[in-house]
Amino acid sequence: MDTIYLDNAATTPMHDEVLQAMLPYLKQNFGNPSTTYSIGRTAKAAIESARKTLAQLINAHPSEIIFTAGGTEANNLAIKSAVAHLGIERIITSVIEHSCVKNTVQYLHDFNGIELIKLPVDELGIINLEALETLLQNSSKKTLVTLMHANNEIGTLLDIKKVSELCQHYQAVFHSDTVQTFGHYQLDVQTVPIDFLSGAAHKFHGPKGVGFLYRKKINKIEPQIHGGGQERGMRSGTENVSGIVGLAKAAEIAYAHLEKEMQQIKALKQYTIEQLNEKISNISFNGPTDDRALYTVLNIALPNNDKTAMIIFALDMEGICVSGGSACNSGAIMGSPVIQALGKQNDTVPIRISFSKNTTKKEIDVFVEKLAAIL
Repeated sequence: MDTIYLDNAATTPMHDEVLQAMLPYLKQNFGNPSTTYSIGRTAKAAIESARKTLAQLINAHPSEIIFTAGGTEANNLAIKSAVAHLGIERIITSVIEHSCVKNTVQYLHDFNGIELIKLPVDELGIINLEALETLLQNSSKKTLVTLMHANNEIGTLLDIKKVSELCQHYQAVFHSDTVQTFGHYQLDVQTVPIDFLSGAAHKFHGPKGVGFLYRKKINKIEPQIHGGGQERGMRSGTENVSGIVGLAKAAEIAYAHLEKEMQQIKALKQYTIEQLNEKISNISFNGPTDDRALYTVLNIALPNNDKTAMIIFALDMEGICVSGGSACNSGAIMGSPVIQALGKQNDTVPIRISFSKNTTKKEIDVFVEKLAAIL
């Protein structure tokens, strides 16, 4: 039985071209990029080429790109460094942030005494930007606003341009977790000025264990990981050369085909919604199902009963991979803080399906058929 993989928000299969780009740096070009002999210089040149590629894709300067071990490290580096070195006294975030942001800001509140404000969301997961403006307007404290571009469970998109404008106007520092959107939307840090932006390769068909942080060059911060001073002094530790090469290659491929694949996946998502509504009664959706949501994510609300209590495992037995929410919360479905923040009762069970360019209509048909049979 072939596996039907519908959990691309958790991770994506690596593109063949990405693997081929990485292989030379796992074999013959294995040198440490901090060394001065030829194979070390070759590795260093590959890192700098990747840095330039990433910078060009978001209209940044190469010196503003810092390679990390993934999105979690990038978000930690941005938030903790902003507090430590930019004079941040107050953090404004939301109740539906990814755990790597939510737990980091809570830590800074508990142990550093930073004022912490969590913006609520409406029934679709949308933040009230008027409330954000009021908070920025009514305090003179140096503020960090950290809001994710798209929620990883329900897909709700942030109006990142509007938030950027508000932060600029009120001189707040703006960090956005763009792990779910980099590679899926055009991001231009000149058109949408932003102080910190993070990404992770494995969300757009690159390797796991590598990501990046964009840091606007005027933000003078210090590293959180100390050592040999790699990554221009911003992140010590021998670089993951093959991973960095794979990250850049995956990003290059993603943006070369972005518009075509966006339309393809949007159409498939709409088809899925139609099929679910047609074949299964008493079904609804968490978050928006239109362009206010990330086009790769669909969160389905099933009636809460004995058939749905272990629905993820039941689907797994049929060879279908879906999620109950964030991939960072594995195991049987428990109450999702994101779903709870929408103000919903516990009378539904959420399952998240997430699409990639590899997802087919035939796979969706099988998924809907199997789900209907289980229910």
